Amino acid sequence: MLNKRTVNPGKPPWLRRRAPTPEVWQQMKSLLDRLSLATICEEAECPNIGECFRQHTATFLILGRTCTRNCRFCAVEHGRPEPVDTEEPQHLVDAVKQLRLRHVVITSVTRDDLPDGGAAHFAACIRAVHSGTSAKVEVLVPDFQGDEAALRTVLEAQPEVLGHNVEVVPRLYPKIRSQANYKRSLHLLRRAKELCPSVYTKSGLMVGIGEQEQEVIDVMHDLHAVGCDFLTIGQYLRPSVSHYPVIEYVTPATFDRYTQAAKGLSFRGVLCGPFVRSSYHAGVLLESA
Repeated sequence: MLNKRTVNPGKPPWLRRRAPTPEVWQQMKSLLDRLSLATICEEAECPNIGECFRQHTATFLILGRTCTRNCRFCAVEHGRPEPVDTEEPQHLVDAVKQLRLRHVVITSVTRDDLPDGGAAHFAACIRAVHSGTSAKVEVLVPDFQGDEAALRTVLEAQPEVLGHNVEVVPRLYPKIRSQANYKRSLHLLRRAKELCPSVYTKSGLMVGIGEQEQEVIDVMHDLHAVGCDFLTIGQYLRPSVSHYPVIEYVTPATFDRYTQAAKGLSFRGVLCGPFVRSSYHAGVLLESA
């Protein structure tokens, strides 16, 4: 038994989202397909895709659509990745211009098959967007297997925000994460702030996956201790029956308590709520800092 609480309870009324209209979907898909770009919105089956596509924004997924890891919460395809697309930085620039984005969020699959984990490609994308547009750039990076040289490569490109998600409380890592290490993730965030204090750092956490409330508070303290600037907390939603089950649907009142606890630790920005994801309203969060 995973937990004494009910596994996969029925969705409550606060967890309802509008899907994108066919017209909006086709507009965004046409642009993304034309530029050979992927989004984490689609690959991870994000519930906010309707809202984001209606606003003509998306979180871009670089380095392919296939991840070398296989976390039990994630809908992204697992397997042998395709070769890196060297034209991708320019495609990003074209998309940013056409969508008139002021804040660009770029994430990736984990590429443990690459010597630098894809760090040089991240840096190329950041520099391309900075040089080709006036948009600010937020990257959400993997742990690079603890390789500090890879982290330095990304930071030298000067993104405005460097994000790395701890995803779940440390007790749940063995059950849910693939080849990840909680302390290694905290170390990455600490070193990012030490190496480049001018770059904001950010991390995200999913709840409703078997954690206790105090464990979430403990993670907040850990993130604050390593200098993390921004924190997001959202409800885990099971992508399919083959993924880890939802243990509970966290109430809005509990998310309010998390918000107040995080604000009490003086994070520069906090977003907590059922539909919050690490890139949700990312530009607004940065502007609030």
